[in-house]
Amino acid sequence: MKRNTSIVILAAGKGIRMKSDMPKVAHLLAGKPIIERVVTTAEHFNPEKILVVVGYKKDVVIDCLSEYDNITFVEQKEQLGTGHAVYITRENFRDFDGIVIILPGDVPLLKEKTLENLIKVHKEKHAAATVLTVDLDDPAGYGRIVRTDEGYLEKIVEHKDASEGIRKIREINTGIFCFDSRELFSVLPKIGQDNSQNEMYLTDVLELLRNEGKSVAAVKVNDPVEIAGINSNEQLQELEDQYLAQK
Repeated sequence: MKRNTSIVILAAGKGIRMKSDMPKVAHLLAGKPIIERVVTTAEHFNPEKILVVVGYKKDVVIDCLSEYDNITFVEQKEQLGTGHAVYITRENFRDFDGIVIILPGDVPLLKEKTLENLIKVHKEKHAAATVLTVDLDDPAGYGRIVRTDEGYLEKIVEHKDASEGIRKIREINTGIFCFDSRELFSVLPKIGQDNSQNEMYLTDVLELLRNEGKSVAAVKVNDPVEIAGINSNEQLQELEDQYLAQK
């Protein structure tokens, strides 16, 4: 992979449902912190930059990655959403012109080949943004992928902001994105907080880009387990079982 790729990993959240004072991404999956498994996947691409956005108990998360000397940590002092988390990294990309991949910090089973395909499609379609999606039997709680009649991605609507009709959509946003860096940081300042969470949603970037006539693509992954995030100890145990079963 050419070094015109950079990766931002979002790891600022607490993970309330883990019922622990420890940051969610610091919990162990098969003996390694969740965040370290995501960083290992990121390193496969030999990126020019790896940024980890930290917040809640940042020192614990940073300590999980103490053996890595190629990571820049950016602190999100207020939890104002995924859009805000990426926005505060902007100074690190002032002189960067390439691809920026956004990864949640809690997807330890994400495969390198899936990201390779995401980047491949992004380049082939000359897209300003490409999102990784998946179909779920129970999509409750996730942002829904709204497509045009022609099948193109129109927008992503968060569950809490979705109508009953949109909530019936099974295709969801995985939180994994590929952006053209210039396009991403030109649009990010324009997103607002007019939603039920009063947060800056990174997903709003896609609709803004489309409104500017830019190409926005979507790539569907087949295996929901691969992109499963961790929100509870039960989910952590399930993913650890899946991980060990693959060995």
